[in-house]
Amino acid sequence: MRRGPAFAAVLLLAGCSTGPSLETRGEVTAPPGDSHHLTIGSAGFTESDLLAQMYAQLLNQAGYKTSLLTVANRELYEPALESGQIDVVPEYAATFADWLNAKTNGADAAPVGSPDLDATMAGLRRLATPRGLTVLDPGRAVDQNAFAVSASYARQHQLRTLSDLGASGLEVRLAAGDECVQRPYCAPGLKKTYGIDVTGVDPKGVGTTQAKRAVQNGQDQMVLTTTTDATLSGFGLMLLADDKRLQNADYVVPVVNRSRAGGTGVTKALGALNAVLTTADLASMNQRVDSWRRLASDVARTYLKDKGLLK
Repeated sequence: MRRGPAFAAVLLLAGCSTGPSLETRGEVTAPPGDSHHLTIGSAGFTESDLLAQMYAQLLNQAGYKTSLLTVANRELYEPALESGQIDVVPEYAATFADWLNAKTNGADAAPVGSPDLDATMAGLRRLATPRGLTVLDPGRAVDQNAFAVSASYARQHQLRTLSDLGASGLEVRLAAGDECVQRPYCAPGLKKTYGIDVTGVDPKGVGTTQAKRAVQNGQDQMVLTTTTDATLSGFGLMLLADDKRLQNADYVVPVVNRSRAGGTGVTKALGALNAVLTTADLASMNQRVDSWRRLASDVARTYLKDKGLLK
């Protein structure tokens, strides 16, 4: 079902993939706009679809007309956000900050994203503002890298945190993407920050079924996944808390085109969601779509009604 919208989006955005120039980008001193019709962007994966659906339904209730556009490529949807072809998009603070930083200052620029949410948001807004973008406040929901072990393994060794695992002295084979060998948040970070004895990386991917089964059957001891992974319990797995904050602050943040959606109406409507949405809520909704085969629009509507945000 998604191939059609994504393909249409590529056609729509093909002429603007580089975005407006820095000289003409975003009149940041002009009053924030409040367009009646808003286009909500989704990156095409389940969680992004759910967030886009919730944004659209809340904005509809606030009196806006909305349409949704799936663009499964940040290289396309971010310039479209700058140009106003997309007005609102759900993003992740640290990841988006580092992406804009690389776009602005080059691939070798020092990272802006960090485990410190306040510092990450300050850096993100500093990069977004000259591009005519406004980053709204983050809520409580965060989707960042996380590590899981089997529940039986955790019970056997009395593990609740990554610090517990480091202190145990256990040898750990890690199921993850092959880049984990070099990425500072992965194997090197586990060793440096927690003292975990990572004896090898089994390149089965990030949070894939194959990777989880490898931990489930004892071939590997830990898997790299995300905090909103809704399938862990089905494999008998549980997350270990990142108690020393190795991972960056990838909190969910709405990003808007300032000249079209930077007004108080949009901020107020989406702020209501930030006040209630949690990481566990996102994981539960992901499960309903991915495992129970529910429509993202229906799952989003049910959640908003249950929370009293939608009439």
